[in-house]
Amino acid sequence: MSTAERRYDIDWLRVIAIAFLLIYHVVIVFQPWGFYIGFIQSSDTSDAIWIPMAMLNVWRIPLLFFVSGMGVCFSLRRRDWKQLLLERGRRILIPLIFGSFLIVPIHIFIFQVYYGKKVVYSPGVGHLWFLLNICIYVIQMIGFAFLDKKYDYKFFNFFRKLLKRPYFIYLFLFPFIIEAELLNPQFFSLYVGTTHGFIVGMMAFFFGFFFIAIGDSFWKAVEKMKIISFLIAGSLYLIRLIYFDLNAPNYLTSIESMNWIFAVMGFGYKYFNKPSKILSYLSQAAYPVYIIHMIFLYLAAYLILPFGLELGVNILLIVLFTFAGCYITYELLVKRISFIRPLFGLKRK
Repeated sequence: MSTAERRYDIDWLRVIAIAFLLIYHVVIVFQPWGFYIGFIQSSDTSDAIWIPMAMLNVWRIPLLFFVSGMGVCFSLRRRDWKQLLLERGRRILIPLIFGSFLIVPIHIFIFQVYYGKKVVYSPGVGHLWFLLNICIYVIQMIGFAFLDKKYDYKFFNFFRKLLKRPYFIYLFLFPFIIEAELLNPQFFSLYVGTTHGFIVGMMAFFFGFFFIAIGDSFWKAVEKMKIISFLIAGSLYLIRLIYFDLNAPNYLTSIESMNWIFAVMGFGYKYFNKPSKILSYLSQAAYPVYIIHMIFLYLAAYLILPFGLELGVNILLIVLFTFAGCYITYELLVKRISFIRPLFGLKRK
């Protein structure tokens, strides 16, 4: 793979992960604990719809951090450290600040009104905590900006040779297993505001960078092992579901998480590394949609839940309302108005 080659499969991974994020947040509305983490909660809840979400929940956030680290490695091929900080500041820090003061307070306002609480202005990172972590990780990775862009060093070459035997990708499981056992979080998938979430994100970000740096050796290995990784992940998920009520020991969940990620990367590299007009559109839209989706999710819950419709109808309507609201806002405002675009991580026209 040439250093200039664009990886369309990685663009697809980011789009898919953000789509899962939206659906996951919709499902929280119908969980009995949704209110306690600040979501508008339906009186009609369902444990059954949580079963597939529990499969996604252990790997969707780490995958986003992997993809973000990969993006930094690609970015450093064309920039020095100053340009990297400016570019990431424009793309991440500006939306984080804007969102914390103007986007997050809107959906908190909807929550306050729905539950008859005192309405107060409540700035904060909210669901944008992911961007705050990325800002920290980028600063921590600045040292890599001073390395040769081909990463022709003994450390990198060692892994390039090692991964000619593709099963050695499973060596990368051990740092995540050790983290899970040492920190021993009560719930593996509780990433927001926890030390466990911060460390997992940092490691995923680093290894995302590292996998791009070592190049084809990793991607050929993960592609060859994709079916095995999928079978391991699926088996561990079934064990977690049947024997542990979805809360398995952390070392098992860590292994499951990484194997889902390896499987998704492998299948993506094999089948999705090709350009398309749909990808071009979705890749640009995904980031703004991530920033604004909570407003339309909360607004949908506020408007639809009081009608007392069937559970399935409520879910469908809230999903459609959320996606439609995000699409219309992106298409008519964010995409087209030049001074608004940078607030959502896009370049000015």
